[in-house]
Amino acid sequence: MVELKATSFKPEYAGKLNFYIAVVDSLMKTEADNPTLGILICKSKKKTVVEYSLKGINTPIGVSEYSITQHLPDEFKSSLPTIEEIEAELDNRK
Repeated sequence: MVELKATSFKPEYAGKLNFYIAVVDSLMKTEADNPTLGILICKSKKKTVVEYSLKGINTPIGVSEYSITQHLPDEFKSSLPTIEEIEAELDNRK
C-alpha cells in the first residue's frame, strides 16, 4: 500500500497508514498473502520524528521523501505517456 503526501511528514500519517493496512489485512488479505507493506512518500521528513512516530507500530511501514524536478530524465521519457496522450484519454472518458 503506497500513500503519497504533498506535505512534510506528520506523525499522524503513520497512524493513518497503519489503520489502512489493518483494514486491508482484515478484509482482503488471505493466508496465502505476504504481510501488507506500507510505503509513505512525503515532500520531506525529519528522521527523529519518523522514528518516534513508527516506534511501537509492528506493521512494516517505510517513509521516504520525494523531490520535484522540472525535467523528466531521458530513461523515463519512452515509458510514460505524453501530455497529449493523457489529454486525449481524459477527453475520451468524458
